[in-house]
Amino acid sequence: MKKYFFTIILIALSVFANAQIQLSDSAKISLMTCGPWSGAVYAFYGHTALRVQDDSTHIDTVFNYGFFDPSQPNFMYHFVRGETDYILGTTSFEDFIREYAYKKVAVYEQELNLEQAEKQQLWEALYINQLPENRGYRYNYFYDNCATRPRDMVEKFAGGKVVYPPTKEGQTYRDLLHECLNPYPWNKFGIDLVIGAGADRPIDVREKMFIPSYLMDSFEGATVVKNDSVSYPLVKNTYTVLEAVSESDDNSERSLFSPIIAAFALLLITILVCIVQYVKWNKTELPKIYDTILFGVYGLGGTVIFFLMFFSEHPATNPNWNFVWANIFALIFAVLFWVKSFKNVVNIYHFINFALLTLFLLLWWLIPQQLPLATIPFSMSLWLRSGMNVFMLTKRKQTNKRYVSSRYMKAGWGQ
Repeated sequence: MKKYFFTIILIALSVFANAQIQLSDSAKISLMTCGPWSGAVYAFYGHTALRVQDDSTHIDTVFNYGFFDPSQPNFMYHFVRGETDYILGTTSFEDFIREYAYKKVAVYEQELNLEQAEKQQLWEALYINQLPENRGYRYNYFYDNCATRPRDMVEKFAGGKVVYPPTKEGQTYRDLLHECLNPYPWNKFGIDLVIGAGADRPIDVREKMFIPSYLMDSFEGATVVKNDSVSYPLVKNTYTVLEAVSESDDNSERSLFSPIIAAFALLLITILVCIVQYVKWNKTELPKIYDTILFGVYGLGGTVIFFLMFFSEHPATNPNWNFVWANIFALIFAVLFWVKSFKNVVNIYHFINFALLTLFLLLWWLIPQQLPLATIPFSMSLWLRSGMNVFMLTKRKQTNKRYVSSRYMKAGWGQ
């Protein structure tokens, strides 16, 4: 990583030296769009950068708003809180292409239809933006990322208002995420767990541009309107710099044990545990051990959801209806299951949890949030365990009451 950033610094120094150079009439500024890569979670969505090329002045630099340093202290903590700072870095076009050739993903170049003065202004603005005191920004995966930043820079120096063609109506942030994550069912399920109801509102053309491919498509049909009589295409030419190379691995193998299959498998195990509990009539510790693991795991997931809802700057994490079945209270009671003095409290918890999950399952289709289908069998496992514990408690009370009733006592005395 240190070597990587040292290279960036050297390239940046080269850019500094050329910053005041006047671009020639043959200079080009292009939007670079890279396809998705399966090698890292953050690369599932593709990538965007800006290229400045001028053969006369020997400039061929790529401005990349996607640099971050995962070796920073407490990186994961700040990432979960939404406090990740990205920077605008620079690299040579040769190194940029070499990286994506290694990843075997497609790279497209859209040469922007800018006048000479507009190119010069955009070049100088990019130079100022990548200075050490200016290059950092607070990353936001929906509103301010490596795709929206280049768009904003182009719009600022396009010489007129950029008008984009209409896109499919009714799409949401979640819909666009699903398009990118369909080959990765567990990543898709995880995103659906932590992203709340705010991701399910319809979004407009510009809001869709947080996904690089949507930005590229919008640029392709965009026009620059200077006045009522002057307008022209934003993109002058489009090139395929690299073709995608299909990988040998089959994405279908990743979905053999998908979330929905795992959820039904867990539900089956839960039913078997309930049967054992009923047959053994609480004479085995298996149900309690199973409940500790089940509620503990769900509680850990609920802790993450709780943290994102109330202590994170990430957008669209609150409200999150997944918190009904995956919540932090499950983790707390997973410990209290073994504390005898909290037996009555645990019983009350099971009753409340069973009632809430009953409503959750009955009204699942009416919840104002798109929940993954696997939510139903996953939540049913908790519902069954809490319901079974309530049932066993009720039966135990009825049995004890029968044993202490006057009729039963008289029968025992032969009366």
